[in-house]
This record gives sequence, C-alpha cells and structure tokens, in this order.
Amino acid sequence: MLPSRLFKCLSDETRLRCVNLLQKEGRLCVCELTVALDLSQPKISRHLASLRQCNIVIDIREGQWVFYQISPELPGWAFPILDDALAAVEKSEQLREDLQRLHQMSDRPVRATTECC
Repeated sequence: MLPSRLFKCLSDETRLRCVNLLQKEGRLCVCELTVALDLSQPKISRHLASLRQCNIVIDIREGQWVFYQISPELPGWAFPILDDALAAVEKSEQLREDLQRLHQMSDRPVRATTECC
C-alpha cells in the first residue's frame, strides 16, 4: 500500500470516524457503527466497503455477525499514522459523542444474542 492510497481513503470524515472507533474498540459490526455515528446502514456499509478495498479493515464472520477491525496486514508504517489520528481526536467532542452512543447501545452483539443488524 502506498501512503497516498491510505491518506486518500482516510480523507473522508465518515471513514476516518469508523477507523477511529475501530482503533479504539478493536472490532465492531455495522449496526454498532450505525448507532455510534448516527448514520444510515447503507452509508456505513458503503464506507466500510471502501476501507476494505483499501485493505485498511477486514471483516470477520462469526455466525450471523460480521465484525470489522483494522487489518493486521497493514504495512508497519501505517499503524503509527492510525494511532496518531486517534490521538489527535481522542479528546474531541465528536469522538466522545460517537463513543457515548456506542456504549449506550442496549443490544450490542458482543453483549447480547438478539439481532440488531
């Protein structure tokens, strides 16, 4: 992966917010990202597809759930960039609101067996 491709993929605010949440939480499903970002499922899915095509995230299927996480196959130079991006927004109101919505979600798949996606 070339740096220009990574930066181009992360230049969209929604994709960057998804990556920041995945960096912070480890792995999330579409329904969790939908609640956290307060955006529609098709919009989140479209941005996750872009992140997957850029090889920034991978999807992991577990039964009925599809979880997304940062790809462990990213080049070594990319991880400090993602860490720095998260650190830059760590205290931002936007990330705080995203995390608050996520943590208030009552039927998260990792805590419940009910379908939410």
